[in-house]
Amino acid sequence: MIKGRLPNLQMSSVVAPAQEFNRMETKKVELILVKEQNGVQFTNSTLISSPQPSGEGDRETENRETWAKKIDFLLSVVGFAVDLANVWRFPYLCYRNGGGAFLVPYLFFMLIAGMPLFYMELALGQFNREGAAGVWKICPIFKGVGFTVILIALYVGFYYNVIIAWALYYLFSSFTTELPWIHCNNSWNSPNCSEFSNFTQQNTATKYYEYKTNPAAEYYERGVLHLHESTGIHDIGKPRWQLTCCLFVVIVTLYFSLWKGVRTSGKVVWVTATMPYVVLTILLLRGVTLPGAIDGIKAYLSVDFLRLRKASVWIDAATQICFSLGVGFGVLIAFASYNTFNNNCYRDAIITSFVNSVTSFFSGFVVFSFLGYMSKRHGVALEDVATGEAGLVFIIYPEAIATLPGSSVWSVIFFIMLLTLGLDSAMGGMESVITGLIDEFKLLRNHREIFTLFIIAITFLVSLFCVTNGGIYVFTLLDKFAAETSILFGVLIETIGVSWFYGVDRFSDDIEKMIGKRPGLYWRLCWKFVSPCFLLFVVIVSISTFKAPEYDNYIFPDWANVIGWCIAISSMAIVPIYAVYKCISLRGPLRERLANAMTPEKDHHLVENGEVRQFTKKTTLLKILRIQMRVLQTKAGLVKLPAKLVTVCQGLCPHNGTDVEHAADHDESCDMLCPFVDARWEPFSTYSVHGGLLHPPQLGDHEVESLPPWVPRPPQEEEDEDEEDEEEEEEGRRQPAIHVPDRLLNTATMAAV
Repeated sequence: MIKGRLPNLQMSSVVAPAQEFNRMETKKVELILVKEQNGVQFTNSTLISSPQPSGEGDRETENRETWAKKIDFLLSVVGFAVDLANVWRFPYLCYRNGGGAFLVPYLFFMLIAGMPLFYMELALGQFNREGAAGVWKICPIFKGVGFTVILIALYVGFYYNVIIAWALYYLFSSFTTELPWIHCNNSWNSPNCSEFSNFTQQNTATKYYEYKTNPAAEYYERGVLHLHESTGIHDIGKPRWQLTCCLFVVIVTLYFSLWKGVRTSGKVVWVTATMPYVVLTILLLRGVTLPGAIDGIKAYLSVDFLRLRKASVWIDAATQICFSLGVGFGVLIAFASYNTFNNNCYRDAIITSFVNSVTSFFSGFVVFSFLGYMSKRHGVALEDVATGEAGLVFIIYPEAIATLPGSSVWSVIFFIMLLTLGLDSAMGGMESVITGLIDEFKLLRNHREIFTLFIIAITFLVSLFCVTNGGIYVFTLLDKFAAETSILFGVLIETIGVSWFYGVDRFSDDIEKMIGKRPGLYWRLCWKFVSPCFLLFVVIVSISTFKAPEYDNYIFPDWANVIGWCIAISSMAIVPIYAVYKCISLRGPLRERLANAMTPEKDHHLVENGEVRQFTKKTTLLKILRIQMRVLQTKAGLVKLPAKLVTVCQGLCPHNGTDVEHAADHDESCDMLCPFVDARWEPFSTYSVHGGLLHPPQLGDHEVESLPPWVPRPPQEEEDEDEEDEEEEEEGRRQPAIHVPDRLLNTATMAAV
């Protein structure tokens, strides 16, 4: 289907009646095949006007709040996508999987899946101007996907805010002349605590990042988490008041950043989204001057293409793409919904996804300059220092900073960076929940401040479980089950809903209305085929490689794993539950219910009036040309019609397929349902259909000569009737190629995809 502005055009009844186009209004020519029980029904195409805002819902959309400045939106998206994982996860994966060679699968998956999905979510939110649930007015049966991603974003908030609270605790502890994780003479230290700088003298069997008796490690686990006071997840104890206070400060900050909407959060990101880049640059300039820093950077950039033969490298790249860009949390949809309608979301998707990837790569230089320094200082291999877990930023990095002159200053700078990295990502997650629910339940729209307080309060109360003595076990369980397989499942269903049920062509039309340019073939192929296959692969790999959560040597009991799977399934189950609910809640026979559930809400009145066919499927140019050729052949001579086309005429023509008369004697409905009836063929007066054959009237010599040159001529000699029937049947099966003039080709093209 091609949609666009067209000049005045005369079109045959096979395609559409002649109409004059309004130059200020976008029109589309649509040709559909309707799937019925008896076969395929061919209908003529119609000119459909672009939807114009009307009704209460559209007025609310027009009055929707927008970003104060375009840069507010860009900073918010970048701030959300660039989070703590960019600092501790990507550099480690890059080092572990062949250094610079890891960029090959990473960039490959970025191009075929990451950027297309990023672009899709921005366009989806901007066009519909609703949150993660409201956008599914384009295909109501998939609205459960919206509630799935909202619930996942809420789950993530339960433990992600705790990381920010830890960073805040470290920040407060840095305002001293001597950092508390330098020596072993503190109340939280164990008798085994050791300050030896040469690790090889103490233990050669354990990797350095697993060594838990140095001052930095003991400060994190015993001084901050108080893990030694818990024996497992069954014994978590009470919340620690110090961490509770830090968590409360984080929650209050989030509330006042979100309570007034994007007008306030758009100002906060000017600090939270830009500060990490300033700090990373400062730390890099300091890091490269340290002994061993160059060795660390060389190890980070070393290229080992042989690693690419391992499937684990490609799996790591695929999963990193899914999580690093932040697709599937509903945040991109929520942020884009506050854009102006004609904002260039395509350019935004390219810019923000590029910035995210560059930031991940750039942070690796900072991380490995300090890891190289630690490796040389302790006399261990770099691989024994490098880790991709939280220990990198709460143990290894603080220890490295503590050895520098002016360590307190460097510590304050570093943890301010962590704080800002976490805050704008947490703001994005909370905005997804708030926007998604407010847009779905309109009564909440006038009470945003109260509703935001309610969501923030729930998040705070649940997060208290993570700041207890055994809170790290609760944290690990949530981190493993809340948003791993479930978020991949959500993105997969979201992509299928947009690409296959709403339709890539219709979605491309929406984008063209916004930015004036239709997405290219590359994007459409990625949305419809490549990205769904990629996501299906990642989901299968995620399930097949699943490992029960662990924390150090602690193995979670079976009941804890059951709770974890219940958390994961609780979000994924919303998709089928809502689909069933939607079909049950609608009225009419099952066929009509499914039609309404899969049809955009704005077209429901057409379904009720019988103007929109159920289970429609747009044809391709090839199918249209084949139908056109069959039509021309039947008008030129006795040709056996395809059974499905005969069924159309006999089942739907008012004459019941007995006598198909001249088009002028037909009403409009018959004209639409009989594709071989064409007003251009005036010499023909009567057609009869019986036995699967179309019988035209006898043509005179003059009438044969007047036929267009591309139409096959009737046979000139009489043949045996049986032989003639066999030859005609064989001819119908072969579908011989005939020359189609540009006029007919252009007409068919306008109705094609």
